[in-house]
Amino acid sequence: MFRITARTVLELGSELISSDIIAFYELIKNGFDAGTKNGVEVRFDIILTKAIGQRLAREAGKIDQAAENSAQLLKELKAIVDGEILESASKEALTSFRALIDAAATPAALVDALTDGMRQFNTITIKDTGSGMSALDLEDNFLVIGTGSRKKAIDAALASGTDKAPYLGEKGIGRLSAMRLGEQLHVETAKISDTHFNLLEIDWRIFNTVDAMLDEIDVKPSLGELKPFPDWSGTTIVISDLTENWFKDRVFEMGDREFSRLTDPFEDPGVRPRIAVFWNGDRVPVASMSRSLLEAAHAHVSGKYSINEGEPSLKITTDIADLGFPHPREVRTIVLDRADLEGAIIGKDDHIDDRALIDVGPFEFEAHWFNRRRLPLKDAVGEKLAIRDEQEKWSGNLLFRDLFRVFPYGEEEDDWLELDRRALRRSGYLLNRTQFVGRTQISRITNPALLDQTNREGLRVTPEQRVLLLIMRFAVQDQLGQAIGEVEKQYKAQKIDLGDAQKQVTRMEDRAKTALTRIRRFSPPDAEEAIADIQQTLAEFSQFAAQARERIAQVEQEGRQMVEMAGIGLMVEVVAHELARSTESALRALEKLKDADVPDRLRGQIATLRAEMKSINKRVRVLDPMSVSGRQRTELFSLNQLVNDTIAAHASQFERHRITPIIHLPEKTVRIRAVKGMIVQILENLISNSVYWLDIRGKRENFKPEIRISVGSSPPTLVFEDNGRGVAVENQEAVFKMFFSLRDSKRRRGLGLFIARDAAEHHGGTLNLDDYRDPQTGRLHRFTLELPEGLQQ
Repeated sequence: MFRITARTVLELGSELISSDIIAFYELIKNGFDAGTKNGVEVRFDIILTKAIGQRLAREAGKIDQAAENSAQLLKELKAIVDGEILESASKEALTSFRALIDAAATPAALVDALTDGMRQFNTITIKDTGSGMSALDLEDNFLVIGTGSRKKAIDAALASGTDKAPYLGEKGIGRLSAMRLGEQLHVETAKISDTHFNLLEIDWRIFNTVDAMLDEIDVKPSLGELKPFPDWSGTTIVISDLTENWFKDRVFEMGDREFSRLTDPFEDPGVRPRIAVFWNGDRVPVASMSRSLLEAAHAHVSGKYSINEGEPSLKITTDIADLGFPHPREVRTIVLDRADLEGAIIGKDDHIDDRALIDVGPFEFEAHWFNRRRLPLKDAVGEKLAIRDEQEKWSGNLLFRDLFRVFPYGEEEDDWLELDRRALRRSGYLLNRTQFVGRTQISRITNPALLDQTNREGLRVTPEQRVLLLIMRFAVQDQLGQAIGEVEKQYKAQKIDLGDAQKQVTRMEDRAKTALTRIRRFSPPDAEEAIADIQQTLAEFSQFAAQARERIAQVEQEGRQMVEMAGIGLMVEVVAHELARSTESALRALEKLKDADVPDRLRGQIATLRAEMKSINKRVRVLDPMSVSGRQRTELFSLNQLVNDTIAAHASQFERHRITPIIHLPEKTVRIRAVKGMIVQILENLISNSVYWLDIRGKRENFKPEIRISVGSSPPTLVFEDNGRGVAVENQEAVFKMFFSLRDSKRRRGLGLFIARDAAEHHGGTLNLDDYRDPQTGRLHRFTLELPEGLQQ
């Protein structure tokens, strides 16, 4: 059986309670868990600040008692001590402290009096009027570290179906918070059924005995005085021998900045749990958030995540109020059901179990964005309110459980929504954490899987915690960012930033070249011809990518062509990814075979790679008309043949994803005069979307993925559909908006369908998502490209 040393308790306290405000937070929460009837009071009673007291003790230590003037110096120093005493401290503390100082007859005695007086009479008191504790409660619960009593009560509440948690905490370690604040702990408590107070005294220093075992430390409750009246109940915790230097400005600053954020400041003051802080009897203001601050925000996003009859849904509303240039107020709402959430939040990498979408439970959030450079002073309720200062004070996206703070979310150095990292890569308006004032609300009962880490460094890392983070990042980074971007695009001239795509293509090329160099080293001599073919494909792609990049740079200032370049960049990036994936996949296989005597299998691997490279070569050649010179050149071509060539170019990709393409072409070929590259781009973007969503459905259901393409004439028409998850009816038009995407965060671009529709409209045609609802999914699956009659030849 394990035995525990006494000093382990001190180690636990120092590791688990990492700051003063968390120590207060734990002790305050205990009061609310006890059902306090009028909140919790925190009282600082400081007779002499620790820093001044220690300085005066050092001065007393310098007095030479043998010197002739020592008595005079001692008297003068006592006068200085008296002048430093805080007269606002309690009368009892002042009287006792002055008695110690006056009784000091020598400099050494004055040093002891200063030290002992501050240890005894500088105190912090946390008081509640809750249910209190009996002597048995002190013995069996308070003195049991990690007690399971609250955990059992919470589990029972969860099982009963109640909507209110009986306790805020459950770990049974909150009492260790007291040791963070001071070495001495005095507990005075009673239940209604008690006639006397129950007392507990703990000197945390005795736990620091090196060889002492925990069971050797004798700490027991005792019986105190009679209660003031029979139905009195509650708990008073007095902490002394304080470890920190407490002074008025520091406590008032904590009231303004830290105590004010322990409970949800977005709520009406009448709803917020009452925390009253006092400094030497004077009430310390605990700040409340002004609604005027939120009304002054330049943009807002809010959302509600719900679980209805076992199905998750997410509703997000964005409100773009004022971006600093003329535009109407733009309020938009998007609703995501399970299918959309599986694509946007879970993705296709299998890092999170789908069940987490349910187990995370319902929650709500709001975030208000401020362009800090444009924050003025505004009048609010008849007084000048410095909006900038208020925004700075409340900045951060806070997390609250049952109205109480979950640390460290929203702290100055915490970037849990990864806003700063994304802001570095974003052009235009930055969305960084200091510009937001926001909150997310969860509950112990409705979100039982979202538990705090024991060290208060955030939620435990679980699939449900990951879902919460991804939903919040999706709403704030993507949806709000997208809404701002759309307003910018519509009402203010903007450029499309292709820097990310260009860097990505360069990285993919480098990866492919590196892999190919190593493949040469592992390959048998008779594979040289195949390697040469692969090298040629890579060279052709590199040349194509370089031309695209060069042209992008040339037209960087031209509005419409920037959209065209975005399309090229998107497609080049897709092909670059395929190129890197193919070469690296073959390299991994070859490395496994390099020491084995399996030349036939080795040749087979080279042959497979060669086939994939030929497929990529076809894709490069199909994409070649998408170059700017090609895109702007109208030519006569067969729509039938273009579909066949495009499908052939994707053959290895379809095989890898187990997708069956089903093509219906008319017997008489449909010939059109159009910009071939644009038509290719439309088809490529539709295929790219389908592959992703077919993968999503395939990972969660047993079905055979299919893509169906049909071509018609009079007018020239291309109908494209798949049997994936489809598109929600409410997003029928949204999917064509710039930056709208419900793919996971790694693959979220939001340009493909926007560019595809733009290409269709360039020809006077249309690209729409049909109203037809699939009987199985109830969603939209069918895209129709219709070109004008005049294009058919």
